[in-house]
Amino acid sequence: MSGFTILRPEDQDFRPPSWRPEEPVRRVVELPLHANMQHSRAHLWRYPSGATGKLHVEHAQEEVFVVVEGSPAVMLGDPPTRHDAPRGTLVVVEPGTPLKWFNDSDEDALIFAYGAPAESKAEILEGS
Repeated sequence: MSGFTILRPEDQDFRPPSWRPEEPVRRVVELPLHANMQHSRAHLWRYPSGATGKLHVEHAQEEVFVVVEGSPAVMLGDPPTRHDAPRGTLVVVEPGTPLKWFNDSDEDALIFAYGAPAESKAEILEGS
């Protein structure tokens, strides 16, 4: 065992999420499928223009997001408030905070998401 994993861009296969295979637009590289992540989880999300996530709240995880490409936006809080997130933006979300990513720009967005602890206790909220 090497103790590390490297996924170069040509090795990153964006697919519908394994926990929601009917996802119509968003695609993800699920890092736990490629790396031995025991205490946290991480995903690289591709949001094409017009894509939107679901309004949800994580009850156990704190999450950190990095906008790698594009200019998506995120709805945060209760009531949800829009926050634009151009390339290079860092967003830290505490457990219990409602959030929803979306891309209403004309270009694709790439968002790196990291959460700890590894087990997700997400609740999809009404009206999402």
